[in-house]
Amino acid sequence: MGTCASNPAGGGSKASRVKRWRSTGIIALRDSKLKTFPDVVIDMERAVRTLDLTHNKISDVPGVIGKLINMQRLLIADNLIERLPGNLGKLQSLKVLMLDGNRISCLPDELGQLIRLEQLSVSRNMLIYLPDTIGSLRNLMLLNVSNNRLKSLPESLGSCASLEDVQANDNVVEELPASLCNLNQLKSLCLDNNQVKQIPDGLLKDCKSLQNLSLHNNPISMDEFQLMEGYQEFEERRKKKFDKQIDSNVMISSKGLDVGVDK
Repeated sequence: MGTCASNPAGGGSKASRVKRWRSTGIIALRDSKLKTFPDVVIDMERAVRTLDLTHNKISDVPGVIGKLINMQRLLIADNLIERLPGNLGKLQSLKVLMLDGNRISCLPDELGQLIRLEQLSVSRNMLIYLPDTIGSLRNLMLLNVSNNRLKSLPESLGSCASLEDVQANDNVVEELPASLCNLNQLKSLCLDNNQVKQIPDGLLKDCKSLQNLSLHNNPISMDEFQLMEGYQEFEERRKKKFDKQIDSNVMISSKGLDVGVDK
Protein backbone atom coordinates (compact mmCIF):
# COMPACT_ATOMS: atom_id res chain seq x y z
CA MET A 1 0.00 0.00 0.00
CA GLY A 2 3.05 2.26 0.05
CA THR A 3 4.67 4.40 2.72
CA CYS A 4 1.60 6.52 3.53
CA ALA A 5 -0.59 3.52 4.19
CA SER A 6 2.01 1.70 6.29
CA ASN A 7 2.78 4.71 8.47
CA PRO A 8 -0.48 6.64 8.80
CA ALA A 9 -1.36 9.44 11.17
CA GLY A 10 1.52 9.62 13.54
CA GLY A 11 5.06 8.35 13.86
CA GLY A 12 6.53 5.24 15.40
CA SER A 13 6.72 1.70 14.20
CA LYS A 14 3.65 -0.25 13.22
CA ALA A 15 4.14 -2.50 16.25
CA SER A 16 4.24 0.45 18.67
CA ARG A 17 1.12 1.99 17.13
CA VAL A 18 -0.79 -1.27 17.39
CA LYS A 19 0.33 -1.65 21.00
CA ARG A 20 -0.93 1.87 21.76
CA TRP A 21 -4.21 1.20 19.97
CA ARG A 22 -4.75 -2.00 21.97
CA SER A 23 -4.02 -0.14 25.19
CA THR A 24 -6.40 2.76 24.56
CA GLY A 25 -8.96 1.14 22.26
CA ILE A 26 -8.76 4.30 20.14
CA ILE A 27 -7.62 4.05 16.52
CA ALA A 28 -7.16 7.48 14.95
CA LEU A 29 -6.46 7.28 11.20
CA ARG A 30 -8.13 10.39 9.85
CA ASP A 31 -6.39 12.16 6.96
CA SER A 32 -4.17 9.13 6.34
CA LYS A 33 -4.65 8.81 2.56
CA LEU A 34 -6.14 5.33 3.02
CA LYS A 35 -7.84 3.77 0.01
CA THR A 36 -8.91 0.54 1.69
CA PHE A 37 -10.22 -0.41 5.11
CA PRO A 38 -7.11 -1.27 7.18
CA ASP A 39 -6.70 -5.00 7.86
CA VAL A 40 -4.85 -4.25 11.10
CA VAL A 41 -8.07 -2.81 12.52
CA ILE A 42 -10.03 -5.99 11.81
CA ASP A 43 -7.24 -8.06 13.36
CA MET A 44 -7.68 -6.18 16.65
CA GLU A 45 -11.33 -7.30 16.89
CA ARG A 46 -12.64 -6.84 20.47
CA ALA A 47 -9.93 -4.31 21.43
CA VAL A 48 -11.41 -1.56 19.24
CA ARG A 49 -13.57 1.01 21.07
CA THR A 50 -13.27 4.05 18.77
CA LEU A 51 -12.33 4.01 15.09
CA ASP A 52 -11.76 7.29 13.27
CA LEU A 53 -11.24 6.95 9.50
CA THR A 54 -12.50 10.42 8.62
CA HIS A 55 -11.30 12.10 5.43
CA ASN A 56 -9.67 9.26 3.55
CA LYS A 57 -10.46 7.68 0.19
CA ILE A 58 -12.02 4.44 1.38
CA SER A 59 -14.69 3.15 -1.02
CA ASP A 60 -15.69 -0.12 0.63
CA VAL A 61 -16.51 -1.22 4.19
CA PRO A 62 -15.86 -4.98 4.44
CA GLY A 63 -18.37 -7.37 5.97
CA VAL A 64 -15.73 -8.49 8.48
CA ILE A 65 -16.28 -5.17 10.27
CA GLY A 66 -18.85 -7.20 12.18
CA LYS A 67 -15.96 -8.63 14.23
CA LEU A 68 -15.50 -5.29 16.02
CA ILE A 69 -18.25 -6.11 18.48
CA ASN A 70 -17.02 -3.81 21.27
CA MET A 71 -16.71 -0.72 19.08
CA GLN A 72 -18.71 2.22 20.41
CA ARG A 73 -17.76 4.99 17.96
CA LEU A 74 -17.30 4.62 14.20
CA LEU A 75 -16.32 7.83 12.42
CA ILE A 76 -15.95 7.31 8.70
CA ALA A 77 -17.10 10.62 7.24
CA ASP A 78 -15.70 12.18 4.08
CA ASN A 79 -14.73 9.06 2.20
CA LEU A 80 -16.00 7.46 -1.03
CA ILE A 81 -18.31 4.81 0.46
CA GLU A 82 -21.32 3.80 -1.66
CA ARG A 83 -22.81 1.01 0.44
CA LEU A 84 -22.61 -0.52 3.90
CA PRO A 85 -22.54 -4.25 4.65
CA GLY A 86 -25.39 -5.98 6.45
CA ASN A 87 -22.87 -7.14 9.05
CA LEU A 88 -22.89 -3.58 10.35
CA GLY A 89 -25.82 -4.78 12.42
CA LYS A 90 -23.48 -6.95 14.50
CA LEU A 91 -21.88 -3.85 16.04
CA GLN A 92 -24.33 -3.84 18.91
CA SER A 93 -22.08 -1.81 21.22
CA LEU A 94 -22.10 1.07 18.74
CA LYS A 95 -23.31 4.41 20.14
CA VAL A 96 -22.04 6.88 17.53
CA LEU A 97 -22.03 6.36 13.74
CA MET A 98 -20.79 9.21 11.56
CA LEU A 99 -21.10 8.65 7.79
CA ASP A 100 -21.35 12.21 6.49
CA GLY A 101 -19.91 13.17 3.13
CA ASN A 102 -19.93 9.81 1.34
CA ARG A 103 -21.89 8.41 -1.64
CA ILE A 104 -24.37 6.22 0.20
CA SER A 105 -27.76 5.84 -1.50
CA CYS A 106 -29.38 3.49 1.03
CA LEU A 107 -28.76 2.16 4.51
CA PRO A 108 -29.03 -1.58 5.23
CA ASP A 109 -32.09 -2.91 7.05
CA GLU A 110 -29.68 -4.33 9.63
CA LEU A 111 -29.18 -0.77 10.87
CA GLY A 112 -32.13 -1.44 13.16
CA GLN A 113 -30.04 -3.99 15.07
CA LEU A 114 -27.81 -1.24 16.50
CA ILE A 115 -29.92 -1.07 19.62
CA ARG A 116 -27.48 1.10 21.61
CA LEU A 117 -27.00 3.70 18.87
CA GLU A 118 -27.42 7.27 20.17
CA GLN A 119 -26.11 9.38 17.28
CA LEU A 120 -26.52 8.69 13.56
CA SER A 121 -25.22 11.26 11.09
CA VAL A 122 -25.49 10.57 7.36
CA SER A 123 -25.59 14.09 5.92
CA ARG A 124 -24.16 14.94 2.50
CA ASN A 125 -24.86 11.56 0.92
CA MET A 126 -27.28 10.33 -1.76
CA LEU A 127 -29.98 8.74 0.39
CA ILE A 128 -33.34 8.39 -1.32
CA TYR A 129 -35.07 6.70 1.62
CA LEU A 130 -34.47 5.54 5.19
CA PRO A 131 -35.13 1.92 6.18
CA ASP A 132 -38.26 1.23 8.21
CA THR A 133 -36.06 -0.64 10.69
CA ILE A 134 -34.77 2.72 11.94
CA GLY A 135 -37.74 2.63 14.29
CA SER A 136 -35.95 -0.05 16.33
CA LEU A 137 -33.32 2.48 17.45
CA ARG A 138 -34.98 3.26 20.77
CA ASN A 139 -31.86 4.95 22.20
CA LEU A 140 -31.27 7.23 19.21
CA MET A 141 -31.07 10.87 20.29
CA LEU A 142 -29.60 12.57 17.20
CA LEU A 143 -30.48 11.90 13.56
CA ASN A 144 -28.82 14.02 10.87
CA VAL A 145 -29.85 13.25 7.28
CA SER A 146 -29.43 16.74 5.82
CA ASN A 147 -28.25 17.23 2.24
CA ASN A 148 -29.60 14.03 0.74
CA ARG A 149 -32.41 13.17 -1.71
CA LEU A 150 -35.09 12.09 0.75
CA LYS A 151 -38.71 12.59 -0.30
CA SER A 152 -40.13 11.43 3.01
CA LEU A 153 -39.28 10.26 6.51
CA PRO A 154 -40.47 6.78 7.54
CA GLU A 155 -43.53 6.34 9.76
CA SER A 156 -41.41 4.11 12.00
CA LEU A 157 -39.36 7.14 13.05
CA GLY A 158 -42.04 7.83 15.63
CA SER A 159 -40.87 4.73 17.52
CA CYS A 160 -37.45 6.27 18.25
CA ALA A 161 -38.58 7.18 21.74
CA SER A 162 -35.35 8.93 22.81
CA LEU A 163 -35.03 11.15 19.73
CA GLU A 164 -34.24 14.77 20.64
CA ASP A 165 -32.77 16.28 17.48
CA VAL A 166 -33.77 15.62 13.85
CA GLN A 167 -31.87 17.45 11.11
CA ALA A 168 -33.23 16.89 7.61
CA ASN A 169 -32.42 20.15 5.85
CA ASP A 170 -31.82 20.33 2.10
CA ASN A 171 -33.79 17.32 0.90
CA VAL A 172 -37.02 17.09 -1.12
CA VAL A 173 -39.28 15.99 1.75
CA GLU A 174 -42.93 16.66 0.91
CA GLU A 175 -44.74 15.30 3.94
CA LEU A 176 -43.97 14.31 7.49
CA PRO A 177 -45.22 11.14 9.20
CA ALA A 178 -47.96 11.60 11.78
CA SER A 179 -45.93 9.38 14.10
CA LEU A 180 -43.57 12.31 14.80
CA CYS A 181 -46.22 13.39 17.30
CA ASN A 182 -45.17 10.42 19.46
CA LEU A 183 -41.69 11.85 20.06
CA ASN A 184 -42.07 13.20 23.58
CA GLN A 185 -38.34 13.96 23.90
CA LEU A 186 -38.04 15.84 20.59
CA LYS A 187 -36.48 19.28 21.13
CA SER A 188 -35.41 20.32 17.64
CA LEU A 189 -36.77 19.53 14.18
CA CYS A 190 -34.99 21.19 11.24
CA LEU A 191 -36.40 20.88 7.73
CA ASP A 192 -35.13 23.96 5.91
CA ASN A 193 -35.10 23.85 2.10
CA ASN A 194 -37.59 21.05 1.48
CA GLN A 195 -41.08 20.79 -0.06
CA VAL A 196 -43.10 20.47 3.14
CA LYS A 197 -46.62 21.83 2.67
CA GLN A 198 -47.96 21.01 6.13
CA ILE A 199 -46.88 19.43 9.37
CA PRO A 200 -48.82 16.81 11.37
CA ASP A 201 -51.76 18.35 13.19
CA GLY A 202 -50.70 17.32 16.67
CA LEU A 203 -47.00 18.06 16.40
CA LEU A 204 -46.92 21.30 18.40
CA LYS A 205 -49.45 20.03 20.93
CA ASP A 206 -48.08 16.53 21.51
CA CYS A 207 -44.31 17.13 21.27
CA LYS A 208 -44.17 18.91 24.59
CA SER A 209 -40.36 19.21 24.60
CA LEU A 210 -40.18 20.83 21.15
CA GLN A 211 -38.34 24.16 21.31
CA ASN A 212 -37.05 24.59 17.78
CA LEU A 213 -38.92 23.95 14.53
CA SER A 214 -37.18 25.29 11.44
CA LEU A 215 -39.05 25.22 8.11
CA HIS A 216 -37.44 27.99 6.09
CA ASN A 217 -37.89 27.77 2.32
CA ASN A 218 -40.83 25.39 2.39
CA PRO A 219 -44.32 25.97 0.91
CA ILE A 220 -45.88 26.50 4.34
CA SER A 221 -46.94 29.95 5.56
CA MET A 222 -46.58 31.56 8.95
CA ASP A 223 -50.36 32.05 9.05
CA GLU A 224 -50.96 28.30 8.75
CA PHE A 225 -48.34 27.65 11.38
CA GLN A 226 -49.86 30.06 13.89
CA LEU A 227 -53.30 28.48 13.54
CA MET A 228 -52.07 25.06 14.63
CA GLU A 229 -53.24 23.64 17.94
CA GLY A 230 -50.48 23.99 20.53
CA TYR A 231 -48.83 26.96 18.80
CA GLN A 232 -48.97 29.24 21.86
CA GLU A 233 -47.43 26.60 24.12
CA PHE A 234 -44.70 26.00 21.53
CA GLU A 235 -44.03 29.76 21.39
CA GLU A 236 -43.63 29.88 25.16
CA ARG A 237 -41.10 27.03 25.10
CA ARG A 238 -39.20 28.63 22.24
CA LYS A 239 -39.01 32.02 23.94
CA LYS A 240 -37.98 30.40 27.20
CA LYS A 241 -35.08 28.72 25.40
CA PHE A 242 -34.16 32.05 23.81
CA ASP A 243 -34.20 33.78 27.20
CA LYS A 244 -31.89 31.11 28.62
CA GLN A 245 -29.47 31.71 25.77
CA ILE A 246 -29.47 35.43 26.55
CA ASP A 247 -28.95 34.77 30.27
CA SER A 248 -26.02 32.50 29.45
CA ASN A 249 -24.52 35.07 27.07
CA VAL A 250 -24.75 32.56 24.23
CA MET A 251 -24.09 34.11 20.82
CA ILE A 252 -27.22 34.20 18.64
CA SER A 253 -27.80 35.23 15.06
CA SER A 254 -28.36 38.84 14.10
CA LYS A 255 -31.96 37.89 13.30
CA GLY A 256 -32.69 37.56 17.00
CA LEU A 257 -35.63 35.33 17.86
CA ASP A 258 -36.13 33.27 14.70
CA VAL A 259 -39.69 31.97 14.32
CA GLY A 260 -38.52 29.13 12.09
CA VAL A 261 -41.05 29.65 9.29
CA ASP A 262 -40.87 32.13 6.43
CA LYS A 263 -43.62 34.74 6.51
